[in-house]
Amino acid sequence: MTQDLNALTTLWSDDAVNLGFPGPPVVGIKAMKEAYEKFKADYPEFKVLRYVNAMKEVQMADGWAIEVSESEATYKMSARGDPVSVPRTQGMRLLKRQSDGSWKFALVGLK
Repeated sequence: MTQDLNALTTLWSDDAVNLGFPGPPVVGIKAMKEAYEKFKADYPEFKVLRYVNAMKEVQMADGWAIEVSESEATYKMSARGDPVSVPRTQGMRLLKRQSDGSWKFALVGLK
């Protein structure tokens, strides 16, 4: 579990903002890791069954990139639960170029 959480947090810049959790925005890598740990503790059997992301547009300027996409997903909150389907959802991701040249999420939001 810890390895999965570490893999998720490596996708984010240190000062990132995640609007994908219920409640207020999750700000910063430490808060992001805590939010992922809480979700995993609350839903230990959570499983993504299907995820499709279709990139619609990418714009880049001065060390920043904006991705606009549509995604669909199906997941289960528990092994015994029914699958939940999320219809086509519009999303936006703002990425920040890091000093090593890699790109990490700075802000992620869904409509």
